[in-house]
Amino acid sequence: MKETMLNVFPKDHTIVMLPGFCDVHVHFREPGFSYKETILTGSKAAARGGYTTVCTMPNLNPVPDSRENLDIQLKAIKEAGLINVIPYGSITVKEAGEELSDMEAIKDDVVAFSDDGKGIQDEEMMRKAMLKAKELGKIIVAHCEVNDLLHGGYIHDGVYAKEHGHKGICSESEWKEIERDVRLAKETGCAYHVCHISTKESVDIIRKAKAEGVNVTCETGPHYLVMDENDLQEEGRFKMNPPLRSKEDRAALIEGIKDGTIDMIATDHAPHSAEEKSKGLAGSAFGIVGLETAFPLLYTKLVKEGIISLDKLTKLLVFNPMERFGIKEGHDFSIWDLDEKFTVNPDDFLSMGKATPFEGWELYGVNKMTVCNSKVVYSNM
Repeated sequence: MKETMLNVFPKDHTIVMLPGFCDVHVHFREPGFSYKETILTGSKAAARGGYTTVCTMPNLNPVPDSRENLDIQLKAIKEAGLINVIPYGSITVKEAGEELSDMEAIKDDVVAFSDDGKGIQDEEMMRKAMLKAKELGKIIVAHCEVNDLLHGGYIHDGVYAKEHGHKGICSESEWKEIERDVRLAKETGCAYHVCHISTKESVDIIRKAKAEGVNVTCETGPHYLVMDENDLQEEGRFKMNPPLRSKEDRAALIEGIKDGTIDMIATDHAPHSAEEKSKGLAGSAFGIVGLETAFPLLYTKLVKEGIISLDKLTKLLVFNPMERFGIKEGHDFSIWDLDEKFTVNPDDFLSMGKATPFEGWELYGVNKMTVCNSKVVYSNM
């Protein structure tokens, strides 16, 4: 059977079977914002990208901050999830940062706790959250952002912003909160994970914390590894939070990937409607989609360029996130033709979100099949 399957591929192409990828940071928008994405369309996009396990962020309506609210999301996942979809619970009620969610009641059905999309501003609240999470044996997953340092910014506070008259987001708004949280994690002994790091200072802080024995891990996104502010254009598809930073930040992130400071790559798949992404850099919503382009992008720009090996990329996309978040490995897999090229066309995406900064890029690596829980969930044979 395997030989018959291989006969459908060009004889001079490299065909690989890879374990199902795990993305610990996606937004499927259901319940509450199904005009952007649904569990079904998000699952289809994930499966096409080779992902068989995803963890969905809690900035939903209702926010999964209680048993009642989480059950609404779990019902939708059971009815429409094509792959393994594991939700986050929020750290605070309504992600408002003022009162802890009912962490005890939902701990068994969430992968971890996060207020993604919002940084927890109050230090004492974060301390309480970490102590409670430690008691429950769960990880605190943080979107790190100091609101007082944002000043209405929407792209990196760098050369492009100054030259084009845009309001910038300073790097300190990210690393300052990471610095605080690392200190709290050391104090409380909580398992702590940092979302989508984008600055060289963040890499340095986390590298130092690990050397000191702090129980901290982190992720970055594919876009931060292959682009920087020099790639910006005056379109909403280049707007995400955190923003694309400097060339030096990008180099530091790549070094962090290579030396193990950065533990995993997560897409932060964040679909929006076409209207929400049509208002330029200043007016568009933050967020891009990434599940369908992540592996080809990283394979083309990192593996084929000799920056990291395919084995290293597999660890970043599969084994490291699963180990850190206690996700059980199954027998899920995808089959890739690494020599087949394609041009990124968002009109072909299975996700409802079409905003990608990689439109028109020529990439290597086409997924031919994804199998999850012994079922074919995507086929391009």
